[in-house]
Amino acid sequence: MSDSSSVRRSGDKRERTSPATFYRQVVAELRKVVWPTQEQLVTYFFVVMVFVVVMMTLVSLLDLAFGKLVFQIFAGRDTQ
Repeated sequence: MSDSSSVRRSGDKRERTSPATFYRQVVAELRKVVWPTQEQLVTYFFVVMVFVVVMMTLVSLLDLAFGKLVFQIFAGRDTQ
């Protein structure tokens, strides 16, 4: 049995967290986050954009090459 209720002990009941407590916990966790500086953000943006453009180019070239190969294989030349 992989029920989560079967894993808990019979006398172990957890209380639900109130929305206010949940909100306080979320805010406390967000304060722990190390936010990037604007310079880091701009650098990461350009790195990601260059990577995406390179990958788009690679996939486009492979698509073009495989498309031409398939057309040559299946279209063939008329031998009449």
